[in-house]
Amino acid sequence: MTRSAGLRARFGRLPVVSRLVLAVAITMSLVLSGTAGLVYWRVQTALDRQLHDDLAAYRHSLDRAVRADAAPPPGPSGSLYQVLDTRGRVLAASDAVRHRPLLSAAELDSAAHGHTVRRDVGSLLPITPDTLRLQARRVRAGGQSRVVVAAVRRGHRDEALRELLAQLAFASVLTLIAASFVGYRTARAALRPVERYRIGAATLADGAQNLRLDVPADRDDEITRLGHTLNRMLDRLEASAVRERRFVADASHELRTPLALLRAELDVALHRPRSAEELTGTLRAVEGEVQRLIDLSNALLALEELGGTDHVVRAPVRLADLVEAAVAPHLRTAGRDGRALTVDAAGTTVEVDARWLRPAIGNLVDNALRHAEGPVRVTAEVRGPVTAEVRGPVTAEVRGPRLRLVVADEGPGFPPEFLPRAFDRFARAEASRTSEGSGLGLAFVHAVATAHGGSARAENTGRGAAVVLDLPC
Repeated sequence: MTRSAGLRARFGRLPVVSRLVLAVAITMSLVLSGTAGLVYWRVQTALDRQLHDDLAAYRHSLDRAVRADAAPPPGPSGSLYQVLDTRGRVLAASDAVRHRPLLSAAELDSAAHGHTVRRDVGSLLPITPDTLRLQARRVRAGGQSRVVVAAVRRGHRDEALRELLAQLAFASVLTLIAASFVGYRTARAALRPVERYRIGAATLADGAQNLRLDVPADRDDEITRLGHTLNRMLDRLEASAVRERRFVADASHELRTPLALLRAELDVALHRPRSAEELTGTLRAVEGEVQRLIDLSNALLALEELGGTDHVVRAPVRLADLVEAAVAPHLRTAGRDGRALTVDAAGTTVEVDARWLRPAIGNLVDNALRHAEGPVRVTAEVRGPVTAEVRGPVTAEVRGPRLRLVVADEGPGFPPEFLPRAFDRFARAEASRTSEGSGLGLAFVHAVATAHGGSARAENTGRGAAVVLDLPC
């Protein structure tokens, strides 16, 4: 692992508040450093410009005095000078630098060849005594070449810059501390609801029931929207838990009855010796209950498999053939009961998963034959794309073709109180239907429709009941 990757990993392990405060501190440090650098540069430039102007004016006056062989003029406060020959001997100088060479041999040679030499003596930090800024230039006087060195002391300028650095550092540190404190308090205040939500979620994980997070109703920020989202998630989890508990209870009830009957049949058969006919009757009864258990298990497994659209594989199939294949197994039952079973399906081709849709249609037909009266009608049609126009520029909104499949009967219809839960697992219309069946048929139909991206609804038509499937195809 590289060093940068290790730092990122270490940073990622910090608490969110610490990361936010650290990010604020780093950002403020960069901003303050940039601001302090800009201020320092502007002040230094102004002081250097003033110092340069004073030094240039003093050097020009010294040049004129040397050419005229006159006494050196007075310069600004703290000014110094030296007049050297080309070999470096001091011909005239201020008392403070009479015995102190201001130019190195290389600088003297450069100035003697006509170049202007500029240099600072001493440093700003660490503090050194006798800090100077000097300029040296060759001057012709009486036919001889002279090197005139003009210098001014930088003490006031350096002192001002050091004071400025101290003030900038002090102000930057205070600002950084204040910004970090404000950032810390702000981050804590912003993340306090998140921590409250976390505690609520932990309470839910510990088994609490009907938990709702306390979300302010008068706000609409990101944290508040997170709270509303979590509350909706908690509602769905609670609803799922309720459905799961109801499912377990219903499944236990549905399994208990055939298992009890199986045990009763076997107990009676084993209680005393039986004839061959009696044993055959017992075995047939056991076979019926076993088949009921198998059907119930298969229905439950099918519902679980249809929990997502990943199990739906669409393929082109002729609609009329699909519906007729689903209805064919029930024609004999309808004929035996003296009831008409008619199919009106378009001859068009649709893209659906016939593996699931065929048994769904069969379930609807079986329910209609078992629980209703009169003829049963199965109609299937495909409605083409829809183009919608809006005002202004024409906008075409095309929806793909949809399959509408209806299974209708002429029975007593669904009880009004049953319609909202018609597609629930193990739901039965006990008021007008017998208790025959597992109560999973309509739940399976709804799961097939949902897996296809469509919908299913149950309704009363005035003449009986109808179940409508609306699927994209």
